[in-house]
Amino acid sequence: MNSAAAIVETHLPLAQRRQGKVRDIYRLDPDPASGEPRLLIVASDRLSAFDVVLPTPIPGKGRLLTQVSLGWFERIAQAGIVPIHLLSDDPADIPGIDDGTRASLRGRVMISRACRVVPVECVVRGYLDGSGWVDYQQTGAICGIDLPAGLVRGDRLPEPIFTPATKEEVGTHDQNIGFEQACVVAGRETMETLRRISFEIYALATEYAESRGFILADTKFEFGFPLDAEGNATGDGPMLVDEALTSDSSRYWEASAWTPGGEQPSFDKQFVRDYLNRVVADGRWDKTAPGPELPQDVVDGTLERYQAVLERLFPERNAAH
Repeated sequence: MNSAAAIVETHLPLAQRRQGKVRDIYRLDPDPASGEPRLLIVASDRLSAFDVVLPTPIPGKGRLLTQVSLGWFERIAQAGIVPIHLLSDDPADIPGIDDGTRASLRGRVMISRACRVVPVECVVRGYLDGSGWVDYQQTGAICGIDLPAGLVRGDRLPEPIFTPATKEEVGTHDQNIGFEQACVVAGRETMETLRRISFEIYALATEYAESRGFILADTKFEFGFPLDAEGNATGDGPMLVDEALTSDSSRYWEASAWTPGGEQPSFDKQFVRDYLNRVVADGRWDKTAPGPELPQDVVDGTLERYQAVLERLFPERNAAH
């Protein structure tokens, strides 16, 4: 696929368009039956790294991420761990657009319950890498959680740890924070609930990923509280929102090739980050916007890795889209 086939952004004739790092979000009319507010979430082919949206899209990425999310949402819902925000993934349910537009959106949309999103990203780590590895090298801990001495990059942790992060605006770097600080931001009862749910989802996902030959090294979740017809939080428990366990929000490693002590063969954005780190080392970028263009081999390699995650985790969804 080439960049001409990519959907970089959408401008649908719908209300209150908002643009996130990789998703375009629209307000839909309330649910006809319940009156509850709804959102349309469109996964574009934009790619962000180091919290900067890069100028080069990854054609088809939005479909791949959406299908992986839908596969995980189905398993999480079946397990009864937490409600999910998804109402429909059928473009036929989107009002006010023509059939050609619906066809172009197939496979990359979610119609969802509108929620008040908790402003904390819930990160679970089972292995040592990424910003956690950087923190560990400097302090021997991650987000204030002390870890055994002598661990190396790629090591499996004694047990998974919960390391929340701030949820920042586009172009601003998210920051790892301690659990107590997260409680100040979102409330202790909320964070204790989200920590428990995050561990439960991670355990479910780890087991399934391993059955498909992947190590799920770490992942992040976002949660929200559903809104009522007046736009107020209903008082119901939290919902899992946004995406779930995609290559944008998780590290997937090849289980058969796992060798602690360095970089692991990965199926996620680490491939792009590694290229960008080389650009930074060469003095050609400083990790602020605007980001650099990606060469074609990095685009192709990223797409291949994202495709492999969908093919191995949810082959039935890959065949359908």
